[in-house]
Amino acid sequence: MASETRMLSDEEITRLFRIRRTVMQMLNDRGYLVGDFEINETRAGFLAKFGDTFKRENLDIKKSKRNDSNDHIHIYVFFPDEPKVGVRTMKIYTERVKNDEVYKAILISQQNLTPVAKKVITEISSKFQLEVFQEAELLVNISRHVLVPEHQPLTPEENKTLLERYTLKETQLPRIQITDPIARYYGLKRGQLVKIIRPSETAGRYVTYRYVV
Repeated sequence: MASETRMLSDEEITRLFRIRRTVMQMLNDRGYLVGDFEINETRAGFLAKFGDTFKRENLDIKKSKRNDSNDHIHIYVFFPDEPKVGVRTMKIYTERVKNDEVYKAILISQQNLTPVAKKVITEISSKFQLEVFQEAELLVNISRHVLVPEHQPLTPEENKTLLERYTLKETQLPRIQITDPIARYYGLKRGQLVKIIRPSETAGRYVTYRYVV
């Protein structure tokens, strides 16, 4: 993690700007406290804030949940500078979240993790949740794509109300894989229900629900 600061090319600056903007939008959609100025930040604003000489680690983010009285509901987003994240970096991040009592984190990697780093993630999964996205996955916000309908993850209370209203079991609903890109975007968990709203020429909108498996 101790890499030297260097001058970034225009292409790298644009790439990192787009990735960080998608991350801010994703955190906002997950219910974290993100300002409009962060969601709508321009490339010029990004450049004014970070300059053209910085390490990816300068982009790290820490956010808290909206409307939540629990001070420990935070999330970290890490932008490791090394192209291929190894076990040393993973241990540093693990210690950081442990010391700060943050139990969720997202790692934005440039390349696939090393096998040993993946093993570390498995080992720490019982202590805190760590999601991994490659930079290429976040260049475009898939939830904003014209062909992707609106998705609204339901709370446990909303899950219960829905199932009771229609006398259903979760397993009777259509399914969505936890590995689906939109499920990963929202950080959905197995057993969770998600509301999907599609435009309809006759009814205005068409609502369906899916069960995360």
